[in-house]
Amino acid sequence: MTSTTDANADEAAPGGYGELRAQLATLTTEAFRPELAEIDQLPTREIARIMNGEDATVPAAVAEKLPQIATAIDATAERMARGGRLVYAGAGTAGRLGVLDASECPPTFNTDPSEVIGLIAGGPSAMVKAVEGAEDSKELAAADLDALGLTADDTVVGISASGRTPYAIGAVEHARAKGALTLGLSCNADSALAAAAEHGLEIVVGPELLTGSTRLKAGTAQKLVLNMISTITMIRLGKTYGNLMVDVRASNEKLRARSRRIVSLATGAGDEEIEAALAATDGEVKNAILTILGGVDGPTAATLLADSDGHLRAALAAVRTT
Repeated sequence: MTSTTDANADEAAPGGYGELRAQLATLTTEAFRPELAEIDQLPTREIARIMNGEDATVPAAVAEKLPQIATAIDATAERMARGGRLVYAGAGTAGRLGVLDASECPPTFNTDPSEVIGLIAGGPSAMVKAVEGAEDSKELAAADLDALGLTADDTVVGISASGRTPYAIGAVEHARAKGALTLGLSCNADSALAAAAEHGLEIVVGPELLTGSTRLKAGTAQKLVLNMISTITMIRLGKTYGNLMVDVRASNEKLRARSRRIVSLATGAGDEEIEAALAATDGEVKNAILTILGGVDGPTAATLLADSDGHLRAALAAVRTT
């Protein structure tokens, strides 16, 4: 059993709980809001109104950083075009958001699961249950990245609402030492994470409705930015045609129906022609569109797209110039 004296000594020691508490007190995301101290006494509808008003401020905070976000995305897309991977690394809510964004890329953009990867401190089990001490280890982050065989063409995005999580900072520091591109996504100004990364993205959303509950506004801000990073990178890589997801993977009945609708919207073709095009291209939406708009057969469409690095517009331009 720890005595009061032992506890006080621990808090006073460098790196002890006293120092940690002092650090947290300086963070915007941890700030206490006295005007909400009686929120638990309010009617549910009023709490919902206040919470909705808080959430409405998040897009404006993201908008302030759009130039930096765009620059980071262009750099990411350039690396991925060379065969690099996009790797998210975080702990707790931040880590879960990274894993979520990564897991949505294969069905949406037909990426291989190895192309966009989400790392969470403590491994997959930490998605549903906290792993004691995992977020405090820079060494764990380095080991997780080494297990991937990180290269200089890869991009690593450290995610941490506080901007001080050792796992996220360690991931960025290790990746940068390996020559990889690094992004640091946090929700506090002048964060250690942003300082460690080549591209610091600090989305300052202010104190939370519940003190320190960064799954709220901070989590929403991180989700919005991760949506931008993955979606716009995929647009730059030719995974879309206009605003159509032409690389969608038809893995279930809903997505098969969506595939047919995308071909229809892109080409204006009738059902019979669409079915024939999809049959000729093994269900590949982008290839089917090219067979219809370019007037080529399935194998030719595949060759043209390969020669155009998967960019449908470039493949169509090649058809029209031959």
